[in-house]
Amino acid sequence: METLTPTRTGKLEAGERRIHWEYFGTGQREPLCLLNGLAMHTQAWYPFLPGLLGDYDIVLYDYPGQGQSSADDAPVALPELAGYLVQVIDTLGIERLHVMGISYGGFVALEFARLYQHRLHTLALSGILLSHEELFEMYEDLSLRFYRSGEQAFDLYTHYLYEKIFGEAFVRAVGREKLEAMRLRFFERYRDRVHSLIRLTEAQDPHFAALDEQLPQYRAIRTPTLIMAGAEDRAIPAWVQRKICGILPDVRFVPVEGCGHVVYLECPDVFWGTLRRFTAAKRTSFDA
Repeated sequence: METLTPTRTGKLEAGERRIHWEYFGTGQREPLCLLNGLAMHTQAWYPFLPGLLGDYDIVLYDYPGQGQSSADDAPVALPELAGYLVQVIDTLGIERLHVMGISYGGFVALEFARLYQHRLHTLALSGILLSHEELFEMYEDLSLRFYRSGEQAFDLYTHYLYEKIFGEAFVRAVGREKLEAMRLRFFERYRDRVHSLIRLTEAQDPHFAALDEQLPQYRAIRTPTLIMAGAEDRAIPAWVQRKICGILPDVRFVPVEGCGHVVYLECPDVFWGTLRRFTAAKRTSFDA
């Protein structure tokens, strides 16, 4: 992988927090923000940037507890995370951008669209839900129990997680040795800041508690939206993700065969190619 250096980087001052952000580009292309999944950080996107920078300028940032952002043990709110993106693009002088959120980043993306849709060109989501689902609540509760039960339990949880989130084809192609190396990097990155995973996960509770009340606001999101769902996703099944099509008014739903929860990594050609075509097709239709 070629060495990448952001064109600009900085830290937002958000009370006691410092939110790390990065910008790649010259201002000559429409910007695209890639919103991290729960256990990601900005550099997790780096392998894909060489293929994207010919089409977009790129905006990245770390949530509290991720990457180079501060990791204080304090409550986090999803509207806060969306608000950080507003501050970043205001700093960069960006009026509107494309936003793509995967997994946890989808929650942040949906909050950004609910609160700031006037700042959007398009919205893309993958591995996300916007409905009450008992199995997802059980999955969240189980994750929190592991996080709160000490290092040994957290290590065991990472084994469970890496078995759950990928599709069969990806695991066979990568092999167990490389998959274990990926799992170990995740464990080492968070073993001393598990509280960050707890705080980010807890932020979903008020989101779902207010979901019914806020549904009219989600239904009012006119931003053209793309949903790419892994057909083999066992964390948030494709049929659950499809329910968003009954809420947002302008949605294209694309099931991706042979993929689990992490479509951008498991089927990158399909994922990034579909995203490019979607953003290109929707640029003028939404502005009209």
